[in-house]
Amino acid sequence: MRFPWRSKPQPAPETLRVLLVCMGNICRSPMAEGVLRQRLATRQLALPVEVDSAGTHGYHEGAAPDPRAQAAALRRGVDISKLQARQVEAVDFIRFDLLLVMDEDNRAALLETAAEEYHGKIRLLLEYAPERTPRSIPDPYYGGSTGFERVLDMVEESMAGLLDEIERLSAEKARRLAGHNPSSA
Repeated sequence: MRFPWRSKPQPAPETLRVLLVCMGNICRSPMAEGVLRQRLATRQLALPVEVDSAGTHGYHEGAAPDPRAQAAALRRGVDISKLQARQVEAVDFIRFDLLLVMDEDNRAALLETAAEEYHGKIRLLLEYAPERTPRSIPDPYYGGSTGFERVLDMVEESMAGLLDEIERLSAEKARRLAGHNPSSA
């Protein structure tokens, strides 16, 4: 007789995980999450990619993205209306392969919180747009709709470089996993 509750659950397929981070997780990071999800939908990678976003502060926990962020993203064919704000948690430093922040203040907050072994995972999103300086994406919250369009322009400028990095990391992680897989010999 088989006892299904005693059978060993199958591990989920290994995944590359990317977390996009801003302050409140209602403007910049959900827009970046939506754009990245859209761009990844057309790529074939060695591993599946999980994309999420969070804020360094929990001011808006559980809230949908700012209506202005939703409208700006939707004008570019990206629906972020179903996303919900959350705050970065300690487990995120372990779980995610890349934590991409929108500005230096958010980077400093994560570096202060994370154990030193995770500091290499924390990067500015605009590092993937080498021609763009400065490297911080300004918070559009207190401005008008033009600020949200500007944020999306900056996010989109980073996508080619970021997708190349995700492709590289995906292939590298897949090779590493294959090397540890006894059935790959």
